[in-house]
Amino acid sequence: MRTDGEVRTRIRGAVTATLQAAGAPGAAIALLVDGRPVLKEGLGHQDAAGTQALRDDGRFSLYSIAKTVLAVAALRLVERGDLDLDGSVRSVLPNRPIDPAVTFRQLLNHTGGLPDYGGLREYHAAVAATPESPWSTDEFLARTLPVGPLFASGRGWAYSNVGYLLVRLAIERRTGLALRAALADLVFRPAGLARTDVAVSLADAQDLTPGHATAPGGAAGLRVVTRHYHPGWVAHGLVTSTAPDVARFLEALVAGRLLGPEVLGAMMTPVPVPGSHRLFSPPTYGLGLMMAAESPLGRVVGHGGEGPGYSTAALYFPDLAGRRVTSVALANRERHDLGLDLAFAAAGAVADALGRAAPA
Repeated sequence: MRTDGEVRTRIRGAVTATLQAAGAPGAAIALLVDGRPVLKEGLGHQDAAGTQALRDDGRFSLYSIAKTVLAVAALRLVERGDLDLDGSVRSVLPNRPIDPAVTFRQLLNHTGGLPDYGGLREYHAAVAATPESPWSTDEFLARTLPVGPLFASGRGWAYSNVGYLLVRLAIERRTGLALRAALADLVFRPAGLARTDVAVSLADAQDLTPGHATAPGGAAGLRVVTRHYHPGWVAHGLVTSTAPDVARFLEALVAGRLLGPEVLGAMMTPVPVPGSHRLFSPPTYGLGLMMAAESPLGRVVGHGGEGPGYSTAALYFPDLAGRRVTSVALANRERHDLGLDLAFAAAGAVADALGRAAPA
């Protein structure tokens, strides 16, 4: 492998080119090779005008990377005997109107048939009209669950944020703690995460790296959206973190330092995901993990996330020319799959340095 300096130069070039193609101000990148930090850097800028350098330790909203965090928390409760992975969700949340046949395993791998609020027009209209005033938990459920099951539990696959809202409620009920304290106890402290938290108010979002989106109405340029977007609009909980912390978390997970082998094996057991994805072939899903046996860089597990202001990804490649590579990218622009593209670009630069060209 080339020197670390050469590797870092390749990573910077690949990430910068991807940012420029996407019209994104910047991204925080963290790369580990065989568990060893190779790069921790902010590339690009915090602002669309390009006047403020983006910090390597800047904090971002992780969005759906939080599903991996929630899954780890739930599985640690399974190991403690406080949750039954194949037990009915209704046994823990008896007052929630869901099919008693739905299990926690099915919530975690999206096979429970639960609908989602992401496709509801009224959800998007409410976020646009009152970004500072989110729906309550009860309102999320009341507006979503009456749609009815999309299929019998265990007989299909459909991504559901509401499923992870129920995971959050179960974690809070079994621990007797609010999500912030529960995740600190179950995940953040065991993984050694110093700058990871759960945002619960607008005040909590004020120290985040500014997140940008396309200006409304077709106007030119980007606008900062995160200062007015209430974390409560992320129903399962808005985890915020830095690229180095996220890389540390994913490395601790895959190295078996957060879960025992039996439960970690269950987490890594894939179920098919309908359709196709240009980076995941074929796309599959474990318990809180996006997975693929093949990708442009071989086998991959991890998760992406996106929402107002940000696009993120945390990916682990178990065999990149015989090395283990963890690649985290947190971008401060809302753009579909940008976080994934950046994480793949950074890992691809490592692959090049290892002497293995990415497959065509």
